[in-house]
Amino acid sequence: MDKIKNPIGRALIHAALVLFSIYSIVPFYWTFLQSFKSFKDANSRTPKFFFTPTWENYQELWLRSVPENGALIAYIILMAVVILICLLLFAKYIPVRDGFIYAFVAVGFVALLWGIPKLVETAKFYDYFINTIIVTVGTVVVSITIGSLAAYGLARYAGLLGVILLVAALGFRALPRLAFILPYFWMGSAINLLDTHLLVILTMVAVNQPFTIWMLRSFFMEIPADLEEAAMIDGASRLTAFRKVIIPIMWPGIISTALFSLLLAYNEFLLVRVLTQTTWTLPVAISRYTGGEDPAHLTIAAAAAVSATIPIILVILFFQKNLVKGLASGAVKG
Repeated sequence: MDKIKNPIGRALIHAALVLFSIYSIVPFYWTFLQSFKSFKDANSRTPKFFFTPTWENYQELWLRSVPENGALIAYIILMAVVILICLLLFAKYIPVRDGFIYAFVAVGFVALLWGIPKLVETAKFYDYFINTIIVTVGTVVVSITIGSLAAYGLARYAGLLGVILLVAALGFRALPRLAFILPYFWMGSAINLLDTHLLVILTMVAVNQPFTIWMLRSFFMEIPADLEEAAMIDGASRLTAFRKVIIPIMWPGIISTALFSLLLAYNEFLLVRVLTQTTWTLPVAISRYTGGEDPAHLTIAAAAAVSATIPIILVILFFQKNLVKGLASGAVKG
């Protein structure tokens, strides 16, 4: 696409982008303000942009009771989170292998999430947050593992069966959510898996796998087959060549696909609502407050929405470079 040199045209494009950005940001900004308002300010006849902020909504959302040394515990948790995030951001500047740093950070976050209920009395929303992490991480790991192998095979196989499988996957992806709920609900009832993380993960993988295969296959198609063939001539097996030659080249594409799978699993409502009664994730938990008759729940719902959005924003910001690089490489026909 040629660069637009006309100043009027460039001004119009920039104005359209600014308006679209405002249109996208204002709802979240208003929800953010609502989460810090008292019941009186939130339900005022005239919208209030200047008010005395309060943490009561977040305290009621996350904690059953506020401990006496709550401020100290909050500072300790915040400091631990900041240290772990800094290790992720500056891993390449630390004279240690990146893999060890990422493993240490992952263990640190798991230990932190496990230890928080030991320090404070958390509310039910914290359990929903943990459920969301388990379901999302499980779905992404299983989807990417299976999808990478399947997409690689379909990218290297040029027979008619590969085309049939791809078309079948596309048709499977086009099915409505209700087409998955009833079979998996019946299977969960038959093997006593209803209201478990495993059933939700299996269902999410079944829903997201066609998308994962199609997206990863487009990335694999851009990698010349000569690379793994050269590694195989040097004595590597196909799996070794795939793991040590193709995967490092494919890493931006894998991260891009994993982020889309993460968003699909993180935001899923209908499947989780039907397949679980207590093992809810955040989208289902937020509906408890938005669907109630008590108007006081609106500010808590706003706090819940902001709490659910912040982790996704942090993940996207951290993987932004890989996401852009992966999408760019998948969009260019080499």
